[in-house]
Amino acid sequence: MTDRPTVITVAITGALPTKKDNPAVPVTPDEQIESTHEAFEAGAALAHIHVRGPNQEPSSDPELFERVGEGIRKHCPGMIVQYSTGGRGRDQAQRGAMLSLRPDMASLATGSVNFPNSIYENPPEFVEGLAREMLANDVKPEIEVFDVAMLYNAAALVKKGLLKGPAHVQFVMGIPNALPARRTLLEFLISEMNEVLPGATWTGAGIGRHQFEVNKWCLELGGHCRTGLEDNVKAARDRLAASNAELVSMVAEAAGEYGRRPATPQEAREILGLAPA
Repeated sequence: MTDRPTVITVAITGALPTKKDNPAVPVTPDEQIESTHEAFEAGAALAHIHVRGPNQEPSSDPELFERVGEGIRKHCPGMIVQYSTGGRGRDQAQRGAMLSLRPDMASLATGSVNFPNSIYENPPEFVEGLAREMLANDVKPEIEVFDVAMLYNAAALVKKGLLKGPAHVQFVMGIPNALPARRTLLEFLISEMNEVLPGATWTGAGIGRHQFEVNKWCLELGGHCRTGLEDNVKAARDRLAASNAELVSMVAEAAGEYGRRPATPQEAREILGLAPA
């Protein structure tokens, strides 16, 4: 029986992959809207958005975010629009520049962490500043957990009144120097989340070759799933999928094996505590 919905997030672009890495990566606003629509038709209910400037560099330009967001709302009725405030390639002072557009959600990493060749820097005062902006604009944060301490940092934000409950958490697994993709670790994180953030919902994101494995753990453990070329740019090379829509289809098809099904946009909004579209 497949009556338990799972919210499928599609991370369509990211800050790093280029057309050279994979021609299927959508870069321009029109490409992003088209790719998101295809993923929406395949079962995705939430779109995680980065934008790129004229030379494909990561951008914080609110006009680009607005174009993509408007296109998604027009062509993907009810789909949840989530903007990234991630730091790679963007000045820290500009990372929240698009929050005044009042998307449904925005990502919020609640601490700093080592990445393969850099430090993803999120000082406490910066995190609190982004949280305040999200609160002021009625934007629900997705708490991005790249390391264990970030979960407890999120609980501290709730105590300070900077984060409304119930929270939504995303566990990012498989980045070298950060959380490894281990099921036992995911089970521990879920247990701790239930303790320090009661009532929270959660998603798991596996990076690269771990993507589909983590998707299946999420389906089995009752969580929600993230897929997309942002996290798995080599999918086409590895003959897994040629597009964001195909990656979403893999999750949607696997869901039935675990008594799950893709959530509709309306269901996803209810699950995450968001207002109707």
